[in-house]
Amino acid sequence: MRIVCVGGGPGGLYFAVLMKKADPRHEIRVIERNRPDDTFGFGVVFSDATMAAVADADSEAYRGIARHLVHWDDIEVHYRGERITSTGHGFSGMSRHTLLRVLQEQACAAGIDLLFEREITSLAEVRDADLAVAADGLNSTARRLLGDRIRTTIDVRPNRFVWLGTTKPFPAFTFYFKNDSHGLWRVHAYQYGPEQSTFIVECGEATWKAAGMDRASEQQTADFLEGLFAEELDGHQLMTNRSIWRQFPTVRVEPWWSDQVVLLGDAAHTAHFSVGSGTRMAMEDAVALRDCLVHDTDVRSALRAYEARRRPQVESLQRAAQASLQWFEDTERYMSLDPVQFTFSLLTRSLRITHEDLRVRDPAFLARVDESVARDAERQVGRSVGAGRRGLPPPMFTPFRLRDLVLPNRVVVSPMCQYVADDGTIGDWHLVHLGSRAMGGAGLVMAEMTDVSREARISPWCAGLYRPEHAAAWKRIVEFVHRETPAAIGVQLGHAGRKGATQRLWEGDNEPLAEGGWPLVSASPIPYFADRSSVPREMTRADMNCAIAAFADAAGLARDAGFDLLEVHMAHGYLLASFISPLTNTRADEYGGSLDNRMRFPLEVFDACRSVWPDEKPMSVRISAVDWMPGGMEPDDAVAVARMLKAHGCDIVDVSAGQTVPDQRPVYGRLFQTPFADRIRHQVGMATMAVGNISSYMDVNTIVAAGRADLCVLARAHLFDPYWTRHAAWMLGYPLPWPDPYKSVERYNPRFEFRFTGDKT
Repeated sequence: MRIVCVGGGPGGLYFAVLMKKADPRHEIRVIERNRPDDTFGFGVVFSDATMAAVADADSEAYRGIARHLVHWDDIEVHYRGERITSTGHGFSGMSRHTLLRVLQEQACAAGIDLLFEREITSLAEVRDADLAVAADGLNSTARRLLGDRIRTTIDVRPNRFVWLGTTKPFPAFTFYFKNDSHGLWRVHAYQYGPEQSTFIVECGEATWKAAGMDRASEQQTADFLEGLFAEELDGHQLMTNRSIWRQFPTVRVEPWWSDQVVLLGDAAHTAHFSVGSGTRMAMEDAVALRDCLVHDTDVRSALRAYEARRRPQVESLQRAAQASLQWFEDTERYMSLDPVQFTFSLLTRSLRITHEDLRVRDPAFLARVDESVARDAERQVGRSVGAGRRGLPPPMFTPFRLRDLVLPNRVVVSPMCQYVADDGTIGDWHLVHLGSRAMGGAGLVMAEMTDVSREARISPWCAGLYRPEHAAAWKRIVEFVHRETPAAIGVQLGHAGRKGATQRLWEGDNEPLAEGGWPLVSASPIPYFADRSSVPREMTRADMNCAIAAFADAAGLARDAGFDLLEVHMAHGYLLASFISPLTNTRADEYGGSLDNRMRFPLEVFDACRSVWPDEKPMSVRISAVDWMPGGMEPDDAVAVARMLKAHGCDIVDVSAGQTVPDQRPVYGRLFQTPFADRIRHQVGMATMAVGNISSYMDVNTIVAAGRADLCVLARAHLFDPYWTRHAAWMLGYPLPWPDPYKSVERYNPRFEFRFTGDKT
């Protein structure tokens, strides 16, 4: 093949070397706009796993690189006058200049043609090649020349950062968090040579401007930061190399190739420096591209396979990077945490390191984390926390208090509609469904969305609390849970609004009934599906009064049934959510317009329920923190909603997202909704429940220990395994007491084994 690599950075050079070694007959040329010794920045970072992959891909390249690596296992966090160290993390640093030199030498030795100080201006210049690899970085000329054949989005983040160097050798990956009169400064520092370290300083825009950095030259920036961090630098100076203040751009491209041109590294994608280097990603791209081209000699077929193989890995890393960069953007939010919890939050910020990972990497530090969580729980509930075989309980098995209700652990069975009620009356299915999950060890079991009137139902088969016989049926289940298990049980009251009169989930999600429907009401006359759903009537003041009365009556029936917690459903596009979201509320009266106005009716409903619900029992509200659509609810709006709910006596917010409109564009991923609960918990100062793709005990322990939420709500995991909590306890060496009829299981030694891969069992 005739191959042209546009860009002579590590990604382009490494790919060229790999391909030449795969088949020396390839004619490979690397075109680089800069001189051979030009490089910007200082050091690059590789994890131990990355270096193992480099060794597998090309042992010679690995040996050339490995001779220059500086290795460390520790992460040091300097915060509020303390230094917290965690070990077992396994990273290496290397001079970017040295890495380029090593790869250039290997390319020359392999017979690759290197052309420096050459800029391409047209794709015609590479048209004679069988393959053109665009590895020309963030400001890729090749990507620009591809024009409308690819779609590029660039998300420029708000924080400001600057790359500097120093002669101080840091013995660990080091983080500093330092306040001065201008604001909070973050430092990411790591060694890349015997007497060389990278020193990245990051801050919010307000801090940057207050310190005059928006007007500072490169040298003025270095002088200011050298003075600010004089103690941390121990007399060492800061070095510059195009050290200008920047904002991080997250680049996403689709597709990564067109005809015979393929993008690689930063030209195709970027991920924030706090989760690793662009160099690492580019080199991993190079290995994947080499493998696909070796396997398939048809270039277009190989490029298609390369993107199919590599894109999921990159997008997973970008999701982790997004969580990480948002942590650093919002660090001010966490400055009230104690040093141990702050460090744990930092270490787990990308959601890739979990509580269980740290049990393997650094059990001593994890013991400090568990101790901190247990002591906080003791203060919160007002009693001591017992110990298991491994000592103090894992975070998920610490108790939690809401008013007079003390939950035995942090696991919640999510409200899950079953669609098997008879005109609102539940039966044996619900007894077994909820009873088995309460026996399964969850601290709180939530009954499904239970409708406050016949007209409020999602479907004809939904559970209700609008007749005395409904309360009697629920009371049977509540009494079973209280009598036979330590669990608490709550109920979620709701009104379907414009999403009513639909089929059951498995028959067609949100699809209208073919017959037997009923008139719908909503904030505004906007149907859910524009082409087939019924148009709801815009609620009048009289309609609102009826709905408020129905909610209050249902709350009274829930009280009579003996439920421990009452939740009002204000999410997922149902009636109350339709008032909150600007996508579904276009009213011109006092119930439309501003968020304060849009919250007016939902708060009236909440107040009516609170007035009949016992003072000693808690109330929660489920909200959609974001609508996943432009013009809809955003996380900052959710914070404002939570503040209003707190002012009205809400004890905890159940933070979900989306399902407001059918054309939503959600960003799914592991724990994808947890950041919304985290934001509300810290900015509002109220308890939260996290939901959304939480499936492993590792996730629950991590969320609770990091302070991202107080309770974790699991749905599908509990459908798959009603005894999920007990099995988690067994895996953690903290077994829960079994009911007397099941006592023999305490001597049972399972012959099967749980195998965890990622977040799946």
